[in-house]
Amino acid sequence: MRDNWRTPLLVLVCGSLVLLAGYGVRHTYGLFLQPMSISNGWGREIFSFAIAVQNIVWGITQPFTGRIADRYGAGPVVLVCGLLYAAGHILMSYSSSEISLVFAAGVLIGIALSGTTASVIFGVIGRSVSEQKRSAAMGIAMAVGSLGQFAFLPAANHFISFIGWQQSLLLLALVTAVIIPLAIPLMEKECSIAKRLPLKDILSEAWNERDFWLLSLGFFVCGFQVVFIGTHLPAFLVDEGQGPATGATALALIGLFNIFGTYCFGYLGGKMSKPYLLVSIYSLRSLVTLIFILFPITQTTVYIFSSLMGFLWLSTVPLTNGIVATLFGTANLSMLSGIVFLLHQVGAFLGGWMGGYFYDRLGNYDSVWMIAIALSIMAALLNFPIRERPVGQLVTRST
Repeated sequence: MRDNWRTPLLVLVCGSLVLLAGYGVRHTYGLFLQPMSISNGWGREIFSFAIAVQNIVWGITQPFTGRIADRYGAGPVVLVCGLLYAAGHILMSYSSSEISLVFAAGVLIGIALSGTTASVIFGVIGRSVSEQKRSAAMGIAMAVGSLGQFAFLPAANHFISFIGWQQSLLLLALVTAVIIPLAIPLMEKECSIAKRLPLKDILSEAWNERDFWLLSLGFFVCGFQVVFIGTHLPAFLVDEGQGPATGATALALIGLFNIFGTYCFGYLGGKMSKPYLLVSIYSLRSLVTLIFILFPITQTTVYIFSSLMGFLWLSTVPLTNGIVATLFGTANLSMLSGIVFLLHQVGAFLGGWMGGYFYDRLGNYDSVWMIAIALSIMAALLNFPIRERPVGQLVTRST
């Protein structure tokens, strides 16, 4: 059967739309922290823990869904995970205990995210475009994904206010169900190159590559920061005397400026050193965060912070995945990016959980903000010595 209809442009469009739904919905969860906690009589740590579990499950399953996508194509993975995504929101809407919330929001949605976000989608996009266009294509896809955050956050805040958090979660289930038909153009023929490479050889080469681990440890910091801010910023702003609408607008601004940031850094990644661009991003994050917490919290400072942080938000993703592709080729890109992403999600787990943990015990988020700043400086130092060049047999056998 001819596969000519499955053009690189169609793959880019459908993959971008999957990211639009996947990332857009996922970034609304911070808006549910307060209403779900109040409705069920929980402290903030319970909801924070469920989101933390979601992120660690996402990270643990990512290398496995990536491996399946590399061997059998991204389509089946996206389809199954789209189903799980919708089911997770339905069950989440009926969660009245910590266990049911952790299973729905943590386990089911965590698995779903591993097949509907960057690692798997960038793998299929990376295999469909030329090396020269790869970084820009990933930047475009991530920018579209960021548009989801900008569009869905005010919508979710509106629906929570007018129809309640339970019905709003059911609407999100419908949105994530759209992912299922988008999986069809992402069906690939089995990647014979990836199939001929023994798994132990792939893992061995990655394990012994210093730059792979420097990149992964830097990405750990990205996970800590974005999940802490995405989950706790709305509640932090309420504590500082700002209304719920300010928090929703702040997260929406992060999504809006993330569109420009991911596209710009994705484009620059094809022209400049990706490791040095990552150094710049992490350094600027530390500076922006420090200035934000030192000044009085007003609506103006919140929106300035959100805009600047949004420009730096997920701009690390196309650069990080682009470096993995440069180091090891594209045949095993989804799995190897998934391993890097696992470290990201360990950071995400800690960022989401520690925000609630320290708040419940200290009554504020001050210590977590300072940890986020220190980690950002560490990430900049880790990325500085990375050398962007092909290494070993994975690249040789991918060409």
